[in-house]
Amino acid sequence: MWKTADLCDEFENELQICRQSFRSFGKKEQFHGKIATVKVKDDNVLVKEGLQTLPEGTVLVVDGGASTNCALLGDNLAAIAEERKLAGIIVNGYVRDSSELKNINIGILALGTMPNRSVKKGKGEKNISLQFGQVEWKSNEYVYADEDGVIISEKSLHR
Repeated sequence: MWKTADLCDEFENELQICRQSFRSFGKKEQFHGKIATVKVKDDNVLVKEGLQTLPEGTVLVVDGGASTNCALLGDNLAAIAEERKLAGIIVNGYVRDSSELKNINIGILALGTMPNRSVKKGKGEKNISLQFGQVEWKSNEYVYADEDGVIISEKSLHR
């Protein structure tokens, strides 16, 4: 069993510590996996595409620019992630259906809740470097999240 605090102690010079505060919405408080990135603005079509195509164990990191205009994830999309055995979803933005999300057996971190849905135009970018939380999120690097925070490493730290 790993903890982000222990990983920070052991690999202090080999990782980045995310300085963004997230709320946990999924059933899993602790999760880790290889990162896949999506950047969108009030549009979750690429989020859904990622959830439908990413390999098992992946963590989808969504940069929604912290927009309060809408939710980028709800129970339907989270259920796709659970069914496909993704490790988790981290959203620099908002989610909805929070009472249902807590029963979905993946890690879900977001800034908060917003009841309205996103637009569906398919605009955005995927597999690009993202910048939020004073860290750089890159596809194929590793993220570890638990009750203490979120850390990123170029290599797998989990034994």
